[in-house]
Amino acid sequence: MSVKTGKRGRPGQLSAERIVSCARTMMVESGKVPSIRGLSTELSVDPMAIYHYFKNKSALLEAVCISLVEAIHEPQGQDWQADIRALCRSYLTLLSGHPGLLNTLLSMSAPGPAQVFIERYERALQPLGLPEAVLVNSRDLLADYLHGYALAMEASDGALCLDALDGPLSFWLQAVSRAGADTAA
Repeated sequence: MSVKTGKRGRPGQLSAERIVSCARTMMVESGKVPSIRGLSTELSVDPMAIYHYFKNKSALLEAVCISLVEAIHEPQGQDWQADIRALCRSYLTLLSGHPGLLNTLLSMSAPGPAQVFIERYERALQPLGLPEAVLVNSRDLLADYLHGYALAMEASDGALCLDALDGPLSFWLQAVSRAGADTAA
């Protein structure tokens, strides 16, 4: 009787971190989310081994996206406008460096990746003491603008760069600054 050998089970070197790292690398190289089968081939493991660490592909996708989004700017708390500028630039840099990430983020039902941005956004604007409605509306407006900007950057084949963000972002910063002044008055 012959026994099949090859990739089986959960090899000792496999971990959730290694799976996420490999998926991130494959995503950068291909511009799309890797399949479980493709990921398992790259890791030289049985596809079921990945399910030991992630209950389904959505859970893996959320972990990959969170690990990517966690690289965006952490507010320093000294200058809210500089923090927002840095947050926006780092977010757009992340999206442009990972083709397909924006579509993946927008198609996800899990709140994890968005929550990373939201927490950093709110931390940056905390000195203004904005009412909740203003905070949410300004965040939604900025996020929608950044997503549109990322799509325009992708479609422009390099003609649109991050520097063109400065004018519209300055306008947004002035509006939020006025909202903060109105709240304080």
